[in-house]
Amino acid sequence: MAWPVFPFGFLAPKEAQFNLEFLIAAGGGGSGGTPSSAGGGGGGAGGYRTNSTFTASISQAYSVTIGAGGAGGTTSGSGSNGNYSAFSTTTAAGGGYGAAFSFSGTGGNGGSGGGVSWIGTGGTGNTPSVSPSQGSNGGNASSARGGAGGGGASTTGSDGSGVGGNGGAGSANAITGSTAYYVGGGGGGGGLNTAGGTGGTGGGGNGGTSGTGISGSVNTGGGAGGPGQNIGGGLTLAGSAGGSGVIILKVPSDYLASVSGGVTISTSTAVAGFLVYSITTAGVSDTITFE
Repeated sequence: MAWPVFPFGFLAPKEAQFNLEFLIAAGGGGSGGTPSSAGGGGGGAGGYRTNSTFTASISQAYSVTIGAGGAGGTTSGSGSNGNYSAFSTTTAAGGGYGAAFSFSGTGGNGGSGGGVSWIGTGGTGNTPSVSPSQGSNGGNASSARGGAGGGGASTTGSDGSGVGGNGGAGSANAITGSTAYYVGGGGGGGGLNTAGGTGGTGGGGNGGTSGTGISGSVNTGGGAGGPGQNIGGGLTLAGSAGGSGVIILKVPSDYLASVSGGVTISTSTAVAGFLVYSITTAGVSDTITFE
């Protein structure tokens, strides 16, 4: 947006308020471990929040927080939920944890729910509830040894069966000028020498086949893949970590950003007339200001 030129070469002042577009992805959930008999549940994706008409003001400091991915569980423990991300007053909840082996387990609730292992119910996505929904439920399992997939922003994680359930798909967004996917769920770990589930598009990690699952991708909010068992069911494997979150802001090019010391930010001019700011690290007291 060019400034109009007035007589004598003076530039018109910028508007005190302007609209920007944002994308927020929270940290993905960690996957559950497995002590011996079944694949671990995949971690749920972090919550996914967007707004294309946010009204911002110059010289006002807006809070920014990037959530870390949740840790993987111990060899007999469930993973940890991912951490929230937030811009201004909009918060995306961290992804739910993937459950470890249990005869009555439950995946963690969160932005998207975590998958379960052996027998149990996947975690509930869109927790806390917001509209539009920030995520989907994790998959269930019913004693067929394969771990269930974690939920993604767009679809529920697949149930565990003889094989690991696939992670739920993330959501596509072209805020940066190129379409990319964010917040896919982690795949469940394979049963006895069966394939692990595929991680959801958008950073979800694949479930393991007779081995450890893959961590969620950084700065996507992807859930972690669960570990898978060998034919004898004797592996003792820890879960993997969820991917960290991200905040992306598309701002008219007249408005330059400054950030507090804990923020890691990059700037792109790929979208004509806009500056696209990608924030990959920010603590709970960090801010961004536009001038």
